Amino acid sequence: MTTPPPQMNLTLATSTPIQHPGADHNAEDPRNLEDQSIGEVLRRSKNLTEAQVEQIVQHQRRHQMRFGEAAVALRLASADEVLWALSQQFNYSYTKDGVDRSPELIAARDPFGEQAEAFRDLRSQLLSDALSMEGTRRALAVVSPDPGDGKTFFTANLAIVLSQLGGHTLLIDANLRTPRQRELFGIAHGAGLSGVLLGRETTVQAIYKAPDLPGLHVLPAGTIPPNPLELLQRPGFNVLMQELLNKFDHVIVDTPAAAHGADAKVIAAKCGSAIALGRNGHSTMKSLEKLTASLDKGAVKLLGMVMNEH
Repeated sequence: MTTPPPQMNLTLATSTPIQHPGADHNAEDPRNLEDQSIGEVLRRSKNLTEAQVEQIVQHQRRHQMRFGEAAVALRLASADEVLWALSQQFNYSYTKDGVDRSPELIAARDPFGEQAEAFRDLRSQLLSDALSMEGTRRALAVVSPDPGDGKTFFTANLAIVLSQLGGHTLLIDANLRTPRQRELFGIAHGAGLSGVLLGRETTVQAIYKAPDLPGLHVLPAGTIPPNPLELLQRPGFNVLMQELLNKFDHVIVDTPAAAHGADAKVIAAKCGSAIALGRNGHSTMKSLEKLTASLDKGAVKLLGMVMNEH
């Protein structure tokens, strides 16, 4: 039984936004599908034969229609498949029908739906000003007071809509207590952040590249350690964050609930900026004020607050 994705009011409670930092990176570029014709994209994705492609072309010329329309008319492709092929030309990647993805990844599964549009609206707010303040690159930590506030859902979908801009986006699951990003993205390998911080794994081994979302990379939590806070406080985490900020255009970080301890505060300080997430009817003003006050004491730029309406 699958759990439906939570509904969210994705309006920032403050006007402080962030912007695409536009960093140079060394990550491998995804295949540039926008240089291909829609016919070529469809041929590859549908495994069309040369005879079928020629049949579509003849129908296209005879009826003065687009290639995709002709393919649909001949029942060699569906309207959704044509839309997906068109999205590849415009470098707007999302999950094709038939690809197994968690229902929580709504920005990939239903990119034209209401909730995905809400995430794009939030993305626009975040991109309207510079995240790179005073020349300092910053990652974005998503923090909340309690478990169940929706951070995993929120960070995953925010990372997806940022990746749809082009460039390279990295989602880090720094929740070393109750991680879920590996489950959401169906990541098979067990490598992750904890192993990288211990020096037992490299980022090349640990970072997962989403095959159907070529701009999106995920660094899962890895093995849950017995000492998560101590591991996150090691100098190696600072070094790792700087390395990743130099490689990726956006770095979004999932964190444990503040109720679990100081992990979220430590992670946010190493990221440099944060968004606080509350849950309507669940989060108390006292818990939110305590959380934001703890961030204000550190070198963290609080960019705003988002309320989860689920």
